[in-house]
Amino acid sequence: MLISQSIQMVEPPRGMYPAFCDKDGRLKMPVDFQRFLSALAENKLFCTSFDRKSARIYPMQKWREVEETLEKYREDPDAVRKLVFNASDLGGESVFDRQGRVQLPPELRRELNLEAQTVRVRANRGHIEVLNQATYEELKNEARQVTREDINKLEMAGLI
Repeated sequence: MLISQSIQMVEPPRGMYPAFCDKDGRLKMPVDFQRFLSALAENKLFCTSFDRKSARIYPMQKWREVEETLEKYREDPDAVRKLVFNASDLGGESVFDRQGRVQLPPELRRELNLEAQTVRVRANRGHIEVLNQATYEELKNEARQVTREDINKLEMAGLI
């Protein structure tokens, strides 16, 4: 997903990257993510989690869109209530600093076990997803279960 700027379009990096979160919760972003975040019109970020398993780092412009969408969604108010609770409970504003780091909120980094370790980051639907090593390995093992039938279905649907 492209994030529009006043004049330019900024594409987020593709792929899964290793990154390091120090003991104080400063996530050192890979160079490709540093370029992406530096090009955003606004330096402000919102860091949170919806599922208490993976962290999400939103450019503030994108987070405002998420808030607006959630406010309008009426189909499942219980799901929205739980999601908003998690996002508020673990979330906080941050900035992308000159050393290429994002300070994660204390509750978020402790709940998701992100401190003092290598994590994985990827751009996903307008935000940056952050996975601790255990969650990354769990998702990697799930992805290994893809079958030829799965691939054929997606090809027939024109998705790949």
